[in-house]
Amino acid sequence: FHLAEDMWHAYNLVRPGDSVTATTFRKVAAPPGAAGGASERVKITLTVSAESTEYDAAGLTLRVAGRNTTECESVRLGARHTLELAPHRAFSVFKARWDALDTARLRAATELAATADLAVLLIQEGLATLCLVGGATSSAAAKVEVSLPRKKGAAAQGYDKAIAAFYERCLAAVLRCVDWGVVKCLLVAGPGFSKDGFRAHALAEASKRDIKAIAQNADRIILAHASCAYRHALREVLSSDAARAAVAHTAASRDAAALEAFFETLAATPDRAFYGPGHVGAAADMGAVATLLVSDTLFRNADPGVRAAYVALTETVRASGGVVHVLSGAHASGEALDRVTGVAAILRFPAPHLDDVELPDPFQAAALGTVVRTEGGGGGGGGA
Repeated sequence: FHLAEDMWHAYNLVRPGDSVTATTFRKVAAPPGAAGGASERVKITLTVSAESTEYDAAGLTLRVAGRNTTECESVRLGARHTLELAPHRAFSVFKARWDALDTARLRAATELAATADLAVLLIQEGLATLCLVGGATSSAAAKVEVSLPRKKGAAAQGYDKAIAAFYERCLAAVLRCVDWGVVKCLLVAGPGFSKDGFRAHALAEASKRDIKAIAQNADRIILAHASCAYRHALREVLSSDAARAAVAHTAASRDAAALEAFFETLAATPDRAFYGPGHVGAAADMGAVATLLVSDTLFRNADPGVRAAYVALTETVRASGGVVHVLSGAHASGEALDRVTGVAAILRFPAPHLDDVELPDPFQAAALGTVVRTEGGGGGGGGA
């Protein structure tokens, strides 16, 4: 799972204009008289000036396309080439400037405490999804799906055996995928009593078969409610009161709780909750932002001016004493924030005048080198 975290961090670090050096393969013309045809595949080390990136979550690879900047006999200068970065393959990234968010991401990628620290087993009768949740990504590590007989009628006699077999397959998935040396908590969540049944089965089997991984961590297996066992229920689980109490120290839970607080504030006191770059930028210029939520998708903008403007926004809010949450687009909470422009804020005090005006996007304006001023002090886009 840590490999998924690493490649996601790399995807967020490499942007157009960066130089990336890695070992790669390239088809080149074979020397005269060589056997095997007119071309051969050679292993070389190239540096490319990145023009675009493509992240493959399933294959855990990052493709960086650009032009070669390396003096090389096999590849001419300026030739287009795509580097494929993957786990266990060394590569280097060179930037003209490493900003505050870049260095923060590097720290997150290299500190053990910032890696995957939560496992969630979403379970209902006949269906279970085991998810691993870290500071930057969440992934479905295993899925168990079986057909169960009915509890009533002639098939009822086989139900107990079938449900026990289902729980056993779920237990096998947990033992295979959960590293208790890193994971701080296993949340077992779902509707009905399947979650209770699984926990009871796991503890009974741990006692019977001396499964130390379960027996020694029984107090870290926490029950919570979820409406279903599909992956989209993760956001619901992470924002629940039971989950917050159990995993309050995890980055994913803090981000989910902050997003939930934003939506609650938006519903209860809408003049203290705003979303969209215009209204949030204006609130930040007023020093009014208590909590800022930003999706990391905004920092992957191809225009360096737009990225720099969002970095400046986070620094402005921190300087005024606000709390900044950068939500990962690979998490359900980040996906939810992306649906409301990718940037939102909870204010220290009501600002009803912001709700009554249309504000231009200050971050696009910053990228164009213009200054946008409004009566409220900032500029922006959509709002609450």
